[in-house]
Amino acid sequence: MNRRDCLAAMTALAVTQAAAAQTAPRDIPRIAGPDPDTRRPNFVMPRGAVDSHTHIFGPQTLFPFAETRPYTPPEAPLAAFAALHGKLGIDRAVIVNATVHGTDARVVADAIARSGGRYLGIVNINDSFDAKQLAALNEQGMRGCRFTFVGHLGGPANLDVLNRAIPKIAPLGWHVDLYLEPQMIPVMAPMLANLPVRYVIDHMGLPNAAEGLDQPNFVALLKLLREDEKAWVKISGPERASRAGPPFADAVPFARALIDTAPDRVIWGSDWPHPNVKFMPNDGDLVDLIPHYAPDPAVRQKLLVDNPVRLFGFV
Repeated sequence: MNRRDCLAAMTALAVTQAAAAQTAPRDIPRIAGPDPDTRRPNFVMPRGAVDSHTHIFGPQTLFPFAETRPYTPPEAPLAAFAALHGKLGIDRAVIVNATVHGTDARVVADAIARSGGRYLGIVNINDSFDAKQLAALNEQGMRGCRFTFVGHLGGPANLDVLNRAIPKIAPLGWHVDLYLEPQMIPVMAPMLANLPVRYVIDHMGLPNAAEGLDQPNFVALLKLLREDEKAWVKISGPERASRAGPPFADAVPFARALIDTAPDRVIWGSDWPHPNVKFMPNDGDLVDLIPHYAPDPAVRQKLLVDNPVRLFGFV
């Protein structure tokens, strides 16, 4: 598929999502917060383990939510985040600035500054960001930028904005983080393969666990991982893939298939505090899925430590 066909397909999706948005209530929906009673997991994280996908929300008195946000979550501030990782045995983290904070990355920068080198970040950007601003964000510990192509978060990102961002971020060594509707993976695959920078697909590409490993969108993701050394994927969001509910065992085959396909380009993330999920997980249960994803300790070391250190540049 050429770029024109890719744009046409994305435009069609945007029209569908926009029509749905016009019929939705104007009030910003409120969503549930995380399970407050985190269970201490049985699985012991290796030293230096990285949670490669997590969020911090607020406090709003310091870091207000964007007026254009697609949802309103309960606050999930740095103190709660640090306490969670203490219980789970996680040493380091990558904080992804969620859509509720828009392009304001102060909540992420603050957490990084307080972490003693244990946290890095991913930001949301648009065309207003110039080279000087991006360099400043890099100095603050940001290591990539995120683009969202998901309808319930406001519709697909502008592909032209993404393409214009590439020359700006490439000199910094940043990668592109992509949150995609699963049907966009085969549509965007040719364009992604031609990117000059690394890119990371969030949440295992959002497969539907009930449709099996041979569903076309997931097959397209596996193909992309096999054929493009720039392609990475996050082993996160089993509660988003699952149709059976906790403990999300039906998502395990998808994680294993991705890890088996590209063991050097997979990273794990909790996705705490789990915004917009059907089944709210207990983070202790999510950690205990890890040895089912990767039974080999050497592969788990890659997933949890070696790969994220290499991708994000932890020192």
